[in-house]
Amino acid sequence: MADDTSLTEDQIDLAALNDDDLVAQMHDDIYDGLADEISEGVRILLDRGWEAQKILNAALVEGMRIVGIDFRDGILFVPEVLMSANAMKAGMAVLQPLLSASNAPRIGKIVIGTVKGDIHDIGKNLVAMMMEGAGFEVVDLGINQSVDDYLAALEEHKPDILGMSALLTTTMPYMKAVIDALTEKGLRSDYIVLVGGAPVNQEFADAIGADGYGRDAATAVEIALEQMSHRQGSIIAADV
Repeated sequence: MADDTSLTEDQIDLAALNDDDLVAQMHDDIYDGLADEISEGVRILLDRGWEAQKILNAALVEGMRIVGIDFRDGILFVPEVLMSANAMKAGMAVLQPLLSASNAPRIGKIVIGTVKGDIHDIGKNLVAMMMEGAGFEVVDLGINQSVDDYLAALEEHKPDILGMSALLTTTMPYMKAVIDALTEKGLRSDYIVLVGGAPVNQEFADAIGADGYGRDAATAVEIALEQMSHRQGSIIAADV
């Protein structure tokens, strides 16, 4: 019976589905990490006159939101989420030129990197992918980032959010060094600082003066959106 089901799924004609069913199928395909099917689905929706931003939000971001919830709840694990992220990336590759050409509004910009002494990046990569899917412009600095690296990136890219990741208990204190450097230069209030990683918790984030702690990629996106909403509300209030 399992083989029969597999054959049935393989034989799904995406082009024969109506829009609602196609989007629902794309959610399933992201969940299952089917990159080719996602690329095909994106192209079909584009051919039907869907705007790139609508496809991004309705099909890709919503699909990854479902993945993020199950990852947070322990139903999915890192290898499966990476496959889902790669499927979404395939769809983004089709949409990106159109999104850039349309000057679609971005929610905000985030600079993200793993701190000095730490070369682990799977969690950071998941956060970066889901942030991009949620509508953020993401500048991924990579691993082993020093205070000077972060400061240079902030000066160059002028983001709304600084995200720092650490997987080791020996490297997580470096997050405080970065925040302290921002404070010393009078720049701390210019950025929302989010931290995360396996050894990090809310107590540590509060102690070092971070604005938020993401225990997983889905939570990190939720906090980023919440913080951006608060910041934009404060800016509007200040202008009134």
